[in-house]
Amino acid sequence: MSLSTLQVSIPVETLSLLLMAAGLGLSILEAFAPGAHFIVVGISLLGAGLFGFGFGIASPLILGAMVLLFGVIALVGYHEVNLYGGESVEQTRDSDSLRGRTGEVTEQVTESSGEVKIENGGLNPYYRARTVDGEIAEGSEVIIVDPGGGNVVTVESTTGGIDEIDRALGRYQTKADSDSNPPSEVDLETESDTDIS
Repeated sequence: MSLSTLQVSIPVETLSLLLMAAGLGLSILEAFAPGAHFIVVGISLLGAGLFGFGFGIASPLILGAMVLLFGVIALVGYHEVNLYGGESVEQTRDSDSLRGRTGEVTEQVTESSGEVKIENGGLNPYYRARTVDGEIAEGSEVIIVDPGGGNVVTVESTTGGIDEIDRALGRYQTKADSDSNPPSEVDLETESDTDIS
């Protein structure tokens, strides 16, 4: 028996099924250890396996090229979708970090309903909002006076009595919440002096 007559025959389904199984396994591992450790490789293996199975290709060379192609597509897609939030995505640490932030009213705010979009408000910057008294029209600028601990915040209009000193107090309140050191009167006077000049 010569080497020329010896042929290794790999069924079409075997290599493709192995690629699909490996891709599914890595994708499932991603659910247990999130952070994009396995998802790109898992998608590339799964995609190449589906391609080979769908078109009946058993060539390791072609399937290897497909793994690379699907890997590049998965990597670009991962960066575009930004699933886990990179440095470019602003996130809030907790609800208290919203205190003193400004936003824009997207749906008229009353004592019982409304919605605002908060600048740097996290992955979803839209929050249900309430006002202490009166109504705030759509498009108005507001400041968060009470983050509320959930997705409903209490806001006041920046044109209705909120000035630079109130904003400074809000910033210091946020800083004090994170540092547990309230601002002194000297700090507040210095802040208001620099805002005036």
